[in-house]
Amino acid sequence: MSYSLSQINQMSQEEFVTVLGSVFEHTPSIAEKTGLMRPFSDVNALHQAMVQVVQEMSSEEKLALICAHPDLGTRAKMADASQKEQAGVGLDQLTPDEFDHFLALNQVYRDRFGFPFIIAVKNQTKESILAAFEERSNHSTEAEKEQALSEICQIARFRLEDLVVN
Repeated sequence: MSYSLSQINQMSQEEFVTVLGSVFEHTPSIAEKTGLMRPFSDVNALHQAMVQVVQEMSSEEKLALICAHPDLGTRAKMADASQKEQAGVGLDQLTPDEFDHFLALNQVYRDRFGFPFIIAVKNQTKESILAAFEERSNHSTEAEKEQALSEICQIARFRLEDLVVN
């Protein structure tokens, strides 16, 4: 279901959180804080307000947001939006060898950084995701945290574009 920006701006705080609470994976507190900033002039302003909330989070809160995301290509329970996004690039239909490869990459990444590999999969391919795994494994932990947060904000942008029409 999609909503007009006017509907979003006029929702009760509780409705706002119900509708937008999953834009950032398992972190409805971002929607809670953003709802207090209404009204928004367009989807971009809404997204920017949500990103501002993320930027103002403590380091611990940011790490919790990163860790709320599922590993790519696994069969673990994940939010509906994540399932849809991963299915969109075929990560729900991996061959056994591909599945094992993603599982191994996820584990190596988690061992190195202490959190899941995150990439906005929309407009990606299995090949471009695998290349990103390889490239980003050379980042520092701090650089990779920043990259993960950037990817999370891009994921939120895609989710908002699916949910809210101007």
